[in-house]
Amino acid sequence: MTIVVGHEGSECGDDATALGSDLARSTGEDLIVVTVFPEENPIGIGRVDAEWVSYMREQAQDTSARAQAFLSARGVEADYRVIGSHSAAHGLHDVAEAVGASMIVVGSTTRGARRHISAGSTGERLLHGAICPVAIAPRGMLARTTDGIVKRIGVAYVESPEALEALRVGAELAQKAGATLTLYTVVAPRAEFSPIAGRASELSLMAAVRESIRTGLDNARASLPEGLSVGEEVLEGDIVDELASLDEHEVDLLVCGSRGYGPVRRVLRGGVSGRLSRRAASPLVVVPRGAV
Repeated sequence: MTIVVGHEGSECGDDATALGSDLARSTGEDLIVVTVFPEENPIGIGRVDAEWVSYMREQAQDTSARAQAFLSARGVEADYRVIGSHSAAHGLHDVAEAVGASMIVVGSTTRGARRHISAGSTGERLLHGAICPVAIAPRGMLARTTDGIVKRIGVAYVESPEALEALRVGAELAQKAGATLTLYTVVAPRAEFSPIAGRASELSLMAAVRESIRTGLDNARASLPEGLSVGEEVLEGDIVDELASLDEHEVDLLVCGSRGYGPVRRVLRGGVSGRLSRRAASPLVVVPRGAV
C-alpha cells in the first residue's frame, strides 16, 4: 500500500511530510510526496500561459527538492512527483486513485492555531470527496518530540456503521505499526439530562446510557483481531471538545468516521469530523464510509 503526501512548500507542508513519513515508517508502506502546480493560467493566453506554467513547474520542482532533502535527513525513502492540475486537491486525488493509496496526508492552513488542526482549502476539498482516508497534520507537528513511530492510535467510537469503518481502519493501522488501540466514547454531561423526573430517574437513565455504551464497546472489541492491544475510555462532556483535547500525551493519531450518507467509499465531512478538522490537537484521520 502507499501513502500520498501533499507538500506545497510551506512549514505546514513540512508538517504533513513529517506525519506521512512517521506513518510510512511505522506501517512499512510506500511513501509518495506530491507537489502540485497550476497547469494553466486563467488570465493569459498563448506564449504567456506557457511561460507562466513553466515558471510554476520550476517552483514546484524546487519545493519537491526541498521535501526530498528534508526526508533524506530523516532517513526516509520516498517517491517524489511534481504534477500539474487544476487544484492541489484534484492533483492529490488523481495520484491517490492511480496508485490505490491507503491514505492522503495534508497539512493545516498557515493561519491556524499552532499545535492544532485547521484544514485549509486543499484539506477541506479532500474531506468532501476523497476515495481514501484523509490525514491532517496539526500546525507545528514538525516541532513535536517524536521518534518517528506511531505507537498509540485512538478511534472516536459510537456504535454506528461509520464508526465501525473507522475502527476497522484504526485496527489495521495499529496492526501494521504494532501500536496500541484505544476506543474513545463520549457521553453527554449530566447537566444535559432533564432534572424534571427527579434524581433517581436521572441516575437510572445515566446507568442505562452507560450500559448501552458498555455493550457497544464489548461488541467493538469482539470485532477486532486477536493479539491487538486494545483499551477504552469513556469521557463525559461535549463530544468535539473532549476529542479535540486529546493531544500527544494521549494519542499519536486519532481516527474518526465521516458522515453516514453520500457516495460510498468517499469521505464526506460530517458534523463531528468537520469540527474536529478545525480544532483537534492530534493528527486526525477521517475515514470514508464503507460499502455497508
